[in-house]
Amino acid sequence: MRRLRLSLVLLALAALLLPTAAGAASALRTELNEIEGEVMCPVCGTLLELAESPQATREKAFIEKLVKQGQSKDEIKQALVDQYGDEVLAEPKGSGFSLSAYVVPIVAFIVAIVLLAFAVWKWRRAAGSRDDKRPEVEGPSDEDRERLDADLARYDL
Repeated sequence: MRRLRLSLVLLALAALLLPTAAGAASALRTELNEIEGEVMCPVCGTLLELAESPQATREKAFIEKLVKQGQSKDEIKQALVDQYGDEVLAEPKGSGFSLSAYVVPIVAFIVAIVLLAFAVWKWRRAAGSRDDKRPEVEGPSDEDRERLDADLARYDL
């Protein structure tokens, strides 16, 4: 019984340690993938994780070297900016002209909503005023009813 408990404890301890060892090996790849998704290839202008140019391969090797040195994500991004310029970052800076990349879509969306609400209000208002001006529809006259009844009577079987 005591051996069974000891075996279970060792098995549980091994189960806890194995993912940590596997996680440490994959931590390099995960951080590299995170950075590749946030920077651009300076030659083709696409995300680095999608780029396949020789320059993109050199940039990936540069990032991998910095990751192996233990640098943080911000330090790596700064090294890329120093090496390739501001255009290497996939996200625009939050100041100056780059701020328009954040502001313009939001303003355009708000303006579109306001214009749509105004148009709907105007259409509903125009439909309401049209209902008031419609003439009252009258039914058929007595002469028309008699003629209709006579025509329908011819078709009775």
